[in-house]
Amino acid sequence: MQKPVVVLDPHWRQLDELFSPVDLSALHQLCELVWARDEPMPRSVLEENLHRASFIVSARPALDAGDIARAENLQAVIEVSGSFPDTIDYASCFRRGIEVLCCAPGFRTSVAEMAVALALAGARGIVQEHEAFRVGKEHWLDDNAATDFSLYGQTIGFVGFGSIARECCRLLAPFMPKTLAYDPWLSTEIAEQHGAELVALDQVARSSRCLFVTASPTKANKGLVDAPTLAKMPTGALLVLISRAHVVDFGALEAAVREGRIRAAVDVFSAEPVPSNDSVRTLQNAILSPHRGAAVKGGRHPIGHMIVKDLARMLGGEPPADLQRAQPDLVSHLVGVQPANHDHSMALNRGRETIR
Repeated sequence: MQKPVVVLDPHWRQLDELFSPVDLSALHQLCELVWARDEPMPRSVLEENLHRASFIVSARPALDAGDIARAENLQAVIEVSGSFPDTIDYASCFRRGIEVLCCAPGFRTSVAEMAVALALAGARGIVQEHEAFRVGKEHWLDDNAATDFSLYGQTIGFVGFGSIARECCRLLAPFMPKTLAYDPWLSTEIAEQHGAELVALDQVARSSRCLFVTASPTKANKGLVDAPTLAKMPTGALLVLISRAHVVDFGALEAAVREGRIRAAVDVFSAEPVPSNDSVRTLQNAILSPHRGAAVKGGRHPIGHMIVKDLARMLGGEPPADLQRAQPDLVSHLVGVQPANHDHSMALNRGRETIR
């Protein structure tokens, strides 16, 4: 029996970054793989195999209406960067019933873990006291420090309440927080299932002792967390930026942190790598992390595992269940924004739900 064909072009990512040995072996058993190398795939390879490809897996899938018309056997296009790209003719895919799938759910556990780690470190002043200790200025048994706070019983807020935010909620549950979320794409019922109350952006900012920015970039949310929003945050509040710098007015955030009114823990930046002379490097009330949310051994292997599981489902006549499926209304808001995954720059460079 002839195996279904998968055109696998992971570059700028690496195969062993996405797939564990077990999952890569399972993929080989399930399908015939075309290319499946770490180098950039020539466009000619795609064109030669479009007519027989059942699946295209790519970090940068580019398919226009003509490509999709020629791809007579195509069942799904799967991106492995982390955002729905603006290089696919979604309308043609929707008309043909071709799934367009995003790997964002594969970041859920590793990025949520990093977000919670940043929140704990920021709330308890761990990094600041470490640096103070090294120069003999530590604060022994000082429980009156104005900067530190416990997460227990606090009001925690989220801007964007997709898979990463929901995993953060699960991890934070033992702290018994009150959880607020701003997400215009989400129903009240889904938020309540995860213990969150949907409120306006102003209320999230005004009420949260710790505010997580976990929204995916869209055409409409560039600089959503702006200077007026930051000004509403309580004095001494902590902002954890773990999704995309696109969602925050970064200059306003830097100014608010520099004046000492709020603190920040930041894993993503407007330009990456951050220039050596960038003023953000001198911030004193911030924890700065070089986009390491998923940068842990095996941290992206859930992506490959989800791909294998969803390919098997689709080959068995079932819909995909692990990767995020493109929906017309969601894509209309996302397309037009470049997939701002800055792992890309470092390498050279819902459902209705908000993605990472």
